Amino acid sequence: MAFALTSLAFKEGDFIPKKHTCEGPDLSPPLRWTNAPKGTKSFALIADDPDAPVGTWVHWVIFNLPGETTELPEGVPAQETLPNGARQGLNDFRRVGYGGPCPPPGKPHRYYFKLNALDVTLDLRPRATKSQVLEAIKRRQAKLQLEEEQHQSGRLTNVLRKTVGMPKDMRVDGKPCTVMAKSLSRSLSKGVLTRTRLS
Repeated sequence: MAFALTSLAFKEGDFIPKKHTCEGPDLSPPLRWTNAPKGTKSFALIADDPDAPVGTWVHWVIFNLPGETTELPEGVPAQETLPNGARQGLNDFRRVGYGGPCPPPGKPHRYYFKLNALDVTLDLRPRATKSQVLEAIKRRQAKLQLEEEQHQSGRLTNVLRKTVGMPKDMRVDGKPCTVMAKSLSRSLSKGVLTRTRLS
């Protein structure tokens, strides 16, 4: 089953109850998620409004929720660090924790609650912003992609050495064999087999 995030307070597409907005007590809504990916070490949640007049408005940033967590209760306190170790960042009201919908008069706004399952905890202090959290996630993704490329490159290099018996310092078309293996692995990952002459 797919990784899913839901709330007992409202369904997708429904209006958010006043108790979770600036027109009420402004409590964070209860959230629950299921089928997190295997190996999840932490979660990061970002809630924002893409329809705000000044651009996307951030309502909640919370990260380093432990990997075994499956829900957030209603009314998470506005503390920098929660008892379970999770950390809360700054919203665009310049406050820590949740700040509910408070749009100007006019057409309804959309509010997105986006939960990220991560294989690490983020090396960020409390009061981090949405952009800082997303940048940390992006760096982790880039590192994983590089590690995968290096892994594939190493595997292909070993295959080439076993197949043609090339020494470690041998070059392929003037390039070290590890570099050529990397370029080959990239071509293969795209479904294109590049033939290379071994001299």
